[in-house]
Amino acid sequence: MQKLNSETKEIMTQRFGKDTILALATLENGVPYVRNVNAYYEDGTFYIITYALSNKMKQIENNPKVAIAGDWFTGHGSGTSLGYFGKEENEAIAKKLKAAFSAWIDNGHNNFDDENTCILSITLTDGILFSQGKKYDIDFTTN
Repeated sequence: MQKLNSETKEIMTQRFGKDTILALATLENGVPYVRNVNAYYEDGTFYIITYALSNKMKQIENNPKVAIAGDWFTGHGSGTSLGYFGKEENEAIAKKLKAAFSAWIDNGHNNFDDENTCILSITLTDGILFSQGKKYDIDFTTN
């Protein structure tokens, strides 16, 4: 396994540093649950706008270990709620999410006045990335 380097950082950012559909897997009582989510990647972390009372957030609260799969990438990580989308501490990432998700963010699906609208952060621990015929086994925990 190799650490995230400039080549793999660039591939990850180009591929996922925008509105991206990912499969997100969580566990509950040993049973996996998978759903598609819109995500944005930056510096080893995926960010997702979600609802704090959703099943995925309840499952992550009980077991933060998650798996994701996207365009020629699979990975593992730890999910954490950053809390309410509109709180001051989330201002910088919320601005980036609004830009990345601009095509649909104001379509009525999200209620940004509801304090249960939150940001899910998935900090990657490891992953397998395929690009240009190469396979990269990446350790995201080392610099």
